[in-house]
Amino acid sequence: MTWETPEVHHLSVTRTARYYTLGRPGPALRELWFVLHGYGQLASSFLEPFRSLVHDETRLFVAPEALSRFYLEGFSGRVGASWMTREDRLAEIADYVAYLDALYNHLQMHLPGSPTLHVLGFSQGAATACRWLALGRARAQRLILWAGDVPEDLPHEAGRRLPPPELVWGTHDPLLDAARQQQLLQRLQRLGLRPTVYRFNGGHRIHRPLLRQLLEQPASAPPS
Repeated sequence: MTWETPEVHHLSVTRTARYYTLGRPGPALRELWFVLHGYGQLASSFLEPFRSLVHDETRLFVAPEALSRFYLEGFSGRVGASWMTREDRLAEIADYVAYLDALYNHLQMHLPGSPTLHVLGFSQGAATACRWLALGRARAQRLILWAGDVPEDLPHEAGRRLPPPELVWGTHDPLLDAARQQQLLQRLQRLGLRPTVYRFNGGHRIHRPLLRQLLEQPASAPPS
């Protein structure tokens, strides 16, 4: 008896995505920050370090939550979310790029003023941010990659779409050692991007004093 090889198929479906906002945007809104959480995190808790950085009506933080949630331990208890895995990766990338584009378009239609887009990606969210800005329709004025990587398969032409990245590394980050940092710098060089690197004394986490420093300093001009 012979068995036929299964054929893979894809079907686009509508599903409900969740996102959180922090801030009360008003007519003076100037900055729209998309902050993308890391693997196994949820958007609501990821926003906690940003609470003290809301500026009256001038700054709004938006934390989209990744579409794939799972139990962090066993079959119950705490829940986290993931932007993608290696399984059917191209479809998952296309899904979250379309999701982030749709969310950005929705906010553009409903927010007052014309705020500039700023993007911060932490850990897995850093690669997500790069792919979104490279493959999607949004253009960002700033891109902060915190304890994360630039995807190896990012096309060279993406360098014309990404703003000069700001890299943030902890001195004791077990997931981003010196060898991986050097590989990341070389990858950015091949893409024609000149990053700025910031370091803090700590591990794989958001360092609040440095976060405040980065968000308070003026942004560079957007890419042409």
